[in-house]
Amino acid sequence: MRDVSIIGVGQLPVAEHWETSLRRLAFQAVQAALDDAGLPRERIEIVYVGNMLAERLSHQAHLGALLSDFIGVRGIEALRIEAADASGGAALRMGYLAVASGMVDVALVLGVEKVTDVVGSARLAAMSVTADADYETIQGATPAALAALLMARYMHEYELDLSAFAGFSVNAHANGALNPNAMYRNRIKAEKFPTAPVVSAPVNLFDAAPEGDGAAAILLAPTEAARDSVAKPVRIAGSAMATDTLAVHDRPEPLFLAAANISAGRAYDQAGARPTDIALFELHDSFTILAALALEACGFAEQGQGWKMAGNAISLTGRLPIATFGGLKARGHPFGATGIYQAVEVALQLRGEAGDNQVPNARIGMAQNLGGMGGTAVTHIFELVE
Repeated sequence: MRDVSIIGVGQLPVAEHWETSLRRLAFQAVQAALDDAGLPRERIEIVYVGNMLAERLSHQAHLGALLSDFIGVRGIEALRIEAADASGGAALRMGYLAVASGMVDVALVLGVEKVTDVVGSARLAAMSVTADADYETIQGATPAALAALLMARYMHEYELDLSAFAGFSVNAHANGALNPNAMYRNRIKAEKFPTAPVVSAPVNLFDAAPEGDGAAAILLAPTEAARDSVAKPVRIAGSAMATDTLAVHDRPEPLFLAAANISAGRAYDQAGARPTDIALFELHDSFTILAALALEACGFAEQGQGWKMAGNAISLTGRLPIATFGGLKARGHPFGATGIYQAVEVALQLRGEAGDNQVPNARIGMAQNLGGMGGTAVTHIFELVE
């Protein structure tokens, strides 16, 4: 297996891109990544597209052929990867494996999603396909409702009230306010957090990440070649993917994200790293309860203690910065593109190019992309190539 590094990154602001089509969002992100790498598009040998809901929200399937044609690399191998909202992370893993195996020398990994053209119950119905259709969705369970069940149980088990989670959203919005690509750049006051409109009790509007349109792209190459072609390659030191039961009620410990734990453990082993080595963590905060559970599953906090990190510990200058560009909560959650945004953000941090969002002296970073309530988890550990 060859070492693999990121040689180019590109991203668009997460927003309501009503006047821009799915293919044009993808094109713009790819062009930005090519410009960043100083690479002609003809060098791309394979394309993996992370996307969750194009059939339902954009009435478009067959994205591999569509997008490889539109970005100007017609004829190469290209396909879409789907793993709910872990699709972007899964696509990155496929690109990593393609380059690591020696099959290709340059892989394009692209995440793209158009969400906001569909509103109300139609969007909610589309999002709900990520749950178990026979045993959850048919009963009316939505992603927010499932997160609410987890959050209510966590609060009961550990005798907490809603304010215990405020720090996660306060931190995300403080960082998102500094990020020009963030969907929401407003700050949140901790005392206002518990008073937000309820989405699905106890989950409220400040607990849930907003859905948005977006596209992000990454170019991968062997690390040996990357050293000669770009100034600051970022090596993928660990890459792992794992699954759990899809239905939350089938899990022996619903408050333990087993797939997140397994994938993080495998990534740590591959990278030769421990939780204490990680300088920043882009976690999947589609709901604040998932932030707390991910911190516990990945070894940054004991079970039942993840909520205690919702304060200075996770700020840009804290012990473990998270959501450094706003996370899903403030940057926005473009579903199948989210995992690519996370990786782009870690790469920018390690390259020292994060601007006002820069984490001081960041050399090793981690990103974890979850599908649904953790039915799929993809973890990557990155390090700057010195």
